[in-house]
Order: sequence, then C-alpha cells, then structure tokens
Amino acid sequence: MTRQAAHPVAELFTARWSPRAFTGEAMPQADLDTLLEAARWAPSASNIQPWRFLYGHAGTGTFAGILAGLVPFNQGWANKASVLLVVTSKKSSAAPGATEAKPNPWHAFDAGAAWMSLAIQAHLMGYITHGMGGFDAAVLTTALELPDDAQVHAVIAIGKRGAKESLPEGLQARELPNDRLPLSAIATEGLWRF
Repeated sequence: MTRQAAHPVAELFTARWSPRAFTGEAMPQADLDTLLEAARWAPSASNIQPWRFLYGHAGTGTFAGILAGLVPFNQGWANKASVLLVVTSKKSSAAPGATEAKPNPWHAFDAGAAWMSLAIQAHLMGYITHGMGGFDAAVLTTALELPDDAQVHAVIAIGKRGAKESLPEGLQARELPNDRLPLSAIATEGLWRF
C-alpha cells in the first residue's frame, strides 16, 4: 500500500510507518548513537530538553527488563527488536539561568518532538521504529530505577524490518501502512469545530 498525502509533503512522512516484524539482528551502537543524536537536536521549550532515553540492546539484561514491562501482546513481537528504548521526561526542570527546579508543563510535548526526530532519522538510515503505549509504567520504573520526577511516555522497538511471516498469525494481515484522518478532522482556523 502506498500512502498518499492530500497536500505536498516530503516523501519520508508518508513512507515512514510502524511495522512490527523485526529481523532480530544486532544494531551497532554507532547507529543507535546517530538516532539519539537526532533526538538531541529536537526543539524544546526554553531549551530545557527534558527528554531522557533508556535503552537495552537485544540479549542484555536491560532489554529483558524493558521487555518484561510490556503488555503480553507487545512482548509477542517486540522480542525480535534490536533495541528497546524507553522514552521518559523529567516533569520538573530548572530554566536556563535558574537554580530551582519547577514543574515543566511542556515536558511531554518536548519528549514527543524528540521521539519523532529519532523516528525520522531511523527511517532515513533504513531502520524501523514502532512506538508502544502498551506497557506497565510501574514495572519499567522499578526495572530502570526511575526517579519520582520521571514520567514514562512510550517504549520504542527499533531494528531492521523482518518478514511479516515472522509475526504471530493474527498480526500478519495488519503488517501494512495505515492511513491518517483527513486534515479537516485535525486542523481548523479559529474556534474548536471538531
């Protein structure tokens, strides 16, 4: 399936999607560092950069700990990813020039921008990414020793794309790019009319 944009956009926005079939091959740390570097340059309110990424390469204890924090449905396919990465952010931060940390109402927004930067860089390098909301934050908090000020937003599976036949039978038919809501359903000039 080829996705079609309603208005002219760079092809990478329609070509990037979130497959679940991974090869399981190892990802070089240098490649992961490039993805993280792209995320580092994401826009950030007051340049606070509240996002924090914790990751584990396949075959490590950290990978196993992150995998254990996923719901069983996601464990069934994410176990073949090369890397599992947890997207978190600090809920409070000291603004530039300040010494006292205060609540940062934009921490999640900024973390989302950083994750998207990582996803685009991965796509440009021939990797696939799949963001997951199906996780147990308490399990991940314990496994990764997160402080009270950290919020878990998502777990990202990263790796090379595998054959859809490697997925459980029920997921094979779903292994294709999906569409998006029409622009009129997400944007309007003026008042809320959705």
